[in-house]
Amino acid sequence: MLRLGYTKPGSWASFWAILTLVGLVARAAQKTDVGGESTGTSINHSQTLLQRLQELLRQGNASDVVLRVQAAGTDEVRVFHAHRLLLGLHSELFRELLSNQSEVVLQEPRDGAAVFDKFIRYLYCGEVIVLLAQAIPLHRLATKYGVSSLQRGVADYMRAHLAGGAGPAVGWYHYAVSTGDEALRQSCLQFLAWNLSAVAGSAEWGAVSPELLAQLLPRSDLVLQDELELFHALEAWLGRARPPPAVAERALRSIRYPMIPPAQLFQLQARSAALARHGPAVADLLLQAYQFHAASPLHYAKFFDVNGSSFLPRNYLAPAWGAPWVINNPARDDRSTSFQTQLGPSGHDSGRRVTWNVLFSPRWLPVSLRPVYADAAGTALPLARPEDGRPRLVVTPASSGGDAAGVSFQKTVLVGTRQHGRLLVRHAYSFHQSSEEAGDFLAHADLQRRNSEYLVENALHLHLIVKPVYHPLIRTPK
Repeated sequence: MLRLGYTKPGSWASFWAILTLVGLVARAAQKTDVGGESTGTSINHSQTLLQRLQELLRQGNASDVVLRVQAAGTDEVRVFHAHRLLLGLHSELFRELLSNQSEVVLQEPRDGAAVFDKFIRYLYCGEVIVLLAQAIPLHRLATKYGVSSLQRGVADYMRAHLAGGAGPAVGWYHYAVSTGDEALRQSCLQFLAWNLSAVAGSAEWGAVSPELLAQLLPRSDLVLQDELELFHALEAWLGRARPPPAVAERALRSIRYPMIPPAQLFQLQARSAALARHGPAVADLLLQAYQFHAASPLHYAKFFDVNGSSFLPRNYLAPAWGAPWVINNPARDDRSTSFQTQLGPSGHDSGRRVTWNVLFSPRWLPVSLRPVYADAAGTALPLARPEDGRPRLVVTPASSGGDAAGVSFQKTVLVGTRQHGRLLVRHAYSFHQSSEEAGDFLAHADLQRRNSEYLVENALHLHLIVKPVYHPLIRTPK
């Protein structure tokens, strides 16, 4: 019989010796041949053990340490009767803190003190229920006390809720920067880029820092109605944040003015408070935009470089650049549609259109998996099953006329999700300029499940976007 006795404070060597012995006994029991059986039978009472650990925490039976958690700036103190061994199993910091004392006072921010009971419960049971507002304080506690498993779990929770549109992306971005969590920072940036139109119209927009704004404005994957919407959002931010002139001017120079029609540019120059204050800083960009709209792109490209980001549209939702497509019961059969886009953003091309045909197939099979009845030797081969296929989306121009000379087209497909009554972008797939489809389109989607993360009320919400990219030309001597 093995008797587990009380371990004196600080006698960690004895504790680890006991754990090692328990592990050896458990492994020996697993190898025992009971009743002549070649393999043992598992008897799993882990849930009972978890329940007893919860009771141990709740009732404080046989506790040997007291944690006094004080909320910073208050007299509020929460007292937890805990067990040195269980805390030390998860946290090296707790092990050091409690090695020679049985009572400690922990100073925590108010939000951290409010969720400390959940934090301690995780150390006992390996489980915690997280709410959105509790993610940052729980992650901060896990980071401070070195509980890496909880740290990873909360970070995964935050990234998953960003993808679903539920998380406060701006606040989580700033938190990720402060803690150096690069994966979370990139997830927040991606969500904000794909949903900037929604975020700019929310209370979160006022909390955007100059550093975050500088990260967002140069991106070409921003999803907006048009460039004018981005200008108005930036102007609203400038009015609230009132940054130094250098910050404001750098931000205004990130607007892609050639993507704004001349009539709207005239209105901005006449009515915009931001341009009235910082107009000289962007005067050259406004002149460039007017020149771009005045000439044909081919003629303009002979004298000026059209490869800069100013001449590349972002992911605009306006009808000139694409169309929404809602596919009900997408797993059922193939579908097709067509739509038109403007040939290019130049005023010279404003009246010229390109027609696009789109084919969606829920279970397209690559050549390697298509049904084959026999091989060269006449041996029957198994048929491929429908579930072996994957969704496919093909976007092709209706004609290959000369209207698109000097232009190639970048296609992007947005997949939407509904959150709190609004449709947000969950995924975006871009086609290579020379390709008619995205190779990874919905590669991991299960469209058969009605509750699939890709579906909204059993419908696939897509938005098809076509962005013209001008070809560089050899300049003529000036």
